[in-house]
Amino acid sequence: DDDGVYRKVGPARVFRSERHAVRAIKSRDEDERVKGGDIMVLTCGGPLGTGMEEVYQITAALKHLSYGKHVALITDARFSGVSTGACVGHVGPEALAGGPIGKVKEGDVIEIVVDRNSLEGTINLVGENGINHGSDWGRQELDRRPTPDDLAPHPFLPDDSRLWAALQDASGGTWGGCVFDVDSIIETLEAGKSALGR
Repeated sequence: DDDGVYRKVGPARVFRSERHAVRAIKSRDEDERVKGGDIMVLTCGGPLGTGMEEVYQITAALKHLSYGKHVALITDARFSGVSTGACVGHVGPEALAGGPIGKVKEGDVIEIVVDRNSLEGTINLVGENGINHGSDWGRQELDRRPTPDDLAPHPFLPDDSRLWAALQDASGGTWGGCVFDVDSIIETLEAGKSALGR
């Protein structure tokens, strides 16, 4: 907007893989196709899901649509340096670590506010079924919702990526940064060994 603040409220379109998201962008089926005003929510793309997949294909596909600039993307995956448009990545905690992004449902009403002047922003669940109840309702609703059963890591996630994600999770997860807390990892391993009687 003219005041340097990006504001968007729209319906969530939820996807568990980049492939399914791109298919919805390219779909000729009116009910399946992503439309201007939608907020795409891609989950299971963080360290525990795909090993921190780069999801450039989505933003590239949106760039070629006349209404693509009116579609936002929120994900726990990462973006390349050439991604454009309203895209918020590396959302944490990721879906597979119990983050609220994994509890967003198709059709939920999402609000995005990004202040480019202060470099601050918020993403909130504010409603469902087209009704805006506000962000306080959204926080309570996300607390009430169970984690969906269909959240799962990519079936071909390599063992070294699985180990990296587990070590990152044991050392503080997303908020722990990219530097392992070795003492925390050792403490977690020792507690696990003790619980298993080893």
